[in-house]
Amino acid sequence: EAGALHPLLKVREQLRNIFFQMGFEEMPTNNYVESSFWNFDALFQPQQHPARDAHDTFFLAAPKKANIPFKDYMQRVKEVHEVGGYGSLGYRYDWSEDEARANILRTHTTAVSSRMLYKLAQATPFKPAKYFSIDRVFRNETLDATHLCEFHQIEGVVADYNLSLGHLKGVIHQFFKRLGATKLRFKPAYNPYTEPSMEIFSYHEGLKKWVEIGNSGIFRPEMLLPMGLPPDVSVIAWGLSLERPTMIKYGINNIRDLFGHKVSLSTVKENPICRIGF
Repeated sequence: EAGALHPLLKVREQLRNIFFQMGFEEMPTNNYVESSFWNFDALFQPQQHPARDAHDTFFLAAPKKANIPFKDYMQRVKEVHEVGGYGSLGYRYDWSEDEARANILRTHTTAVSSRMLYKLAQATPFKPAKYFSIDRVFRNETLDATHLCEFHQIEGVVADYNLSLGHLKGVIHQFFKRLGATKLRFKPAYNPYTEPSMEIFSYHEGLKKWVEIGNSGIFRPEMLLPMGLPPDVSVIAWGLSLERPTMIKYGINNIRDLFGHKVSLSTVKENPICRIGF
């Protein structure tokens, strides 16, 4: 018999093509294991943040610690956490290098974005860039119909001079329009590493209601300037899960019927061609 693509792979390929059509470059996402430094500290997320506790994050027993060779950059991150800088007061606590070196299963693909932005900052002169990633992330979630410990995150990042909230909303509208989502709403939100931040909602004609489809924001200067990016460079970003649009597209109510050992092979073989639309 011929093979068949899983629904997640079909939706993933549609999304990859949209990013490529918009001129984005795909980021390397093959490191499932990440240091807390790139996953949290480089993003200006304090070490006492509850997302960094064991009940939310998977910590590795071996190798327990990562080697972080960028000592000058690490020192700048330490200072912005402890005493602030770049117009910020910081978090006013004793930052721990040992905590930053702890290995974890990455909780978001923004860890990849932080590495890519640091690499971009080292290149002179600065060259604007557009990146995207679609890959697995891991969180210590309580399993239910809509949550798994392992899922996929989609992320888009644009770095350029003097980007604003208007640019962010414009790019988001362009992206979701290609998905068939033309009615969008934005709601103010909080993220440790973006300010301002917005949740993204789309009106679903089939469900006859507004559904949350993503999150977005502008990366904070406390994250970007220690990397070495020019002061007039802004970075806008947005993200969503791969599972949610796939479940809506294929009428799946329980995420365990989409991803994991309970998935029916007949569902994989018989699912229709993917044409995403909200």
